[in-house]
Amino acid sequence: MNTVRKIDPLSSVSEIVNNDYRTAEVFRKHGIEYCCAGKWPLQMIIESKDLNAAEVIKELELSIHPIGIPRSLPFEEWDIDFLIDYIVNIHHAYLKKALPDTREQLEKFTEGHHKKYPALTELALVFKSLTLEMLPHLQQEEEIIFPYIKQIAHAYETRETYASLLVRTLRKPVENVMNHEHESVNKILAQMRQLTNRYTAPANSCVNHRVTFSKLLEIDTDLAQHMHLENGILFPRSIEMEKKLLFL
Repeated sequence: MNTVRKIDPLSSVSEIVNNDYRTAEVFRKHGIEYCCAGKWPLQMIIESKDLNAAEVIKELELSIHPIGIPRSLPFEEWDIDFLIDYIVNIHHAYLKKALPDTREQLEKFTEGHHKKYPALTELALVFKSLTLEMLPHLQQEEEIIFPYIKQIAHAYETRETYASLLVRTLRKPVENVMNHEHESVNKILAQMRQLTNRYTAPANSCVNHRVTFSKLLEIDTDLAQHMHLENGILFPRSIEMEKKLLFL
């Protein structure tokens, strides 16, 4: 079954972005204005920039291709190694690109609109703090926390004799991430929701305003799922294994 949504080359660029904010990233890549100057048909803009129409339209259609994660996936039953690999390859990979790209987009938008929307200045600062906190956090998890949890899981499954020493040496980082670092991220997300009225752009806002808020909502949604997998499943399982390994 073909579920690819089609892009009409006779639609205006602004109309295409209004229909799905994800297309904005493709237009930015090709230097196509999609906000106030995006009233011309896509086909006309492509021809004026001497771009390959088929390639641009294909990129746009891929950007809006529906990709959903079933809510019924049995995350709780997954092998620890597989769950960690899923978090790294899905959520970490997404955030490593989305956070710096969206920070740049938000700061550029704020420069031209902060007088009309003063809250944007604080929002940009709050999002900057999220980016500066999350990127080192992801690195710490990938280089320290996750390899440790994989060691713990292996030691637990094989009842290795060194397990209790390993736990006594390194158990604190997992609890610290779960109890402190994620709490800090949740506070930042709460600030963002308040400053954006839960990512609702003003009625008279431009296309770029709505695109920016939609991207912030996308990041918020991803982080909620990401932290649920870690705080609700991965870390409690590892801490429970740690407790049992202490008595081997």
